[in-house]
Amino acid sequence: MRSFPRAMVACGLVAGLAACSAEPAAAPRQPEAPAASASAAASESAPVQRLVATEVRGGNGQAPFDRPRTVQAPPGWTVSVWARVPGARLLAWAPDGRLLVSRPESGDVLALTSGGQETLVGGLNQPHGLAFDGTTLYVAESDQVDAFTYASGRVSGKRVVIDGLPDEKSAELGGKYAHALKTVVVGRDKALYISVGSTGNISAEDRDARPERAAILVKPAGGELRTFARGVRNGTGLAIAPNGDLWTAVNNRDNVPTQQGEVEEAYVNDHPLEPLARLTQGRDLGWPYCNPDPDLDAGALSYTRRPFLRDPDTNRDGSQLDCAKLPRIEQGMGAHSAPLGLSFVTDVPGGYGDGALAGIHGSWNRNPPRPPEVSFFAWRGGTLGPQQTLLTGFQLEDGSRWGRPVMAVQGPDDALYVSDDYAGAIYRIAAGPGR
Repeated sequence: MRSFPRAMVACGLVAGLAACSAEPAAAPRQPEAPAASASAAASESAPVQRLVATEVRGGNGQAPFDRPRTVQAPPGWTVSVWARVPGARLLAWAPDGRLLVSRPESGDVLALTSGGQETLVGGLNQPHGLAFDGTTLYVAESDQVDAFTYASGRVSGKRVVIDGLPDEKSAELGGKYAHALKTVVVGRDKALYISVGSTGNISAEDRDARPERAAILVKPAGGELRTFARGVRNGTGLAIAPNGDLWTAVNNRDNVPTQQGEVEEAYVNDHPLEPLARLTQGRDLGWPYCNPDPDLDAGALSYTRRPFLRDPDTNRDGSQLDCAKLPRIEQGMGAHSAPLGLSFVTDVPGGYGDGALAGIHGSWNRNPPRPPEVSFFAWRGGTLGPQQTLLTGFQLEDGSRWGRPVMAVQGPDDALYVSDDYAGAIYRIAAGPGR
């Protein structure tokens, strides 16, 4: 147990998943109790356990909890709706135990307390990433990063610490920008790291832009903004590991052709993998010229220490970038998983231990769809192990969904709190009875 105050509960809890107060719903499927993600079988440290069904019972009649819902969680765990927050995206715990939630579409950041929720700050331009450095709160808007002084559920002294970030209002982009949302984290050295997504699926000009797009930027304490890592198509997942390393979870490109140049559904479904990578100054993750390849012999797939292939559309002859010289991707996920929030956690019960959590939003262009989930990656020897499914069941047999996790963080009570922008909810999942 970490030495934090006990988390405050925003809604009444019951065993199983109960609603306390936003999207049409469909009849739930029966849980299949799947094993951990395919690559987890290769991890000697992966817990040996099956997922079990946890019922989501109807609450006050508001969708999607206006009918029974079923999720799958580790044996003995409870899952509850802790709060209803339409458009909930990234999360951060404040020093006083409030849970902060960004809402880009609403232009605000909310603070959840035992009495409910209130607006911490509003009138922002698509606020997304949240990060604390002591009592300083950083908020990443789509075009800048702000700093506030935080105290007792209030902020003051707004100051812009990074400006001129690209978004759809940037003159050179002509109103077109597919990945305007930014994420910010604070390094051990007090440097700010900011994810800046690509303009589109294939937009090689992003690599020559200033500031660079499809990149992770860094602003050292007292220094100037510069590129830290490039070729990162959309590294929304951004977090500092226990040893101080910076990791990113990346939304990779769509509709990649085979090496013969054909766009085939069977190939697109599994290519390229979504990287989970440790970043160092100057690292290149290859986009849009090189794609991390999950293929093994005989059609098998792997997501650990995978090499790169030339992109047939942009780098067929290898003249743009030598893919063989790029360091292999440390870890990854299936194509079109759409990882969003990334966080590191400690002492997760049930044999998990220390590791990282990724909110898997699920695919939009895969057939069949890649299901949403919360994934766990064990932290061992200074790196992350293969993907393991921790929470799933948001997708029905027909491919429709009633929820889509965005981010999971560990609370002051050691429970895990998960934002869901589709269901408009914050879930609390914990080992043992709910409280």
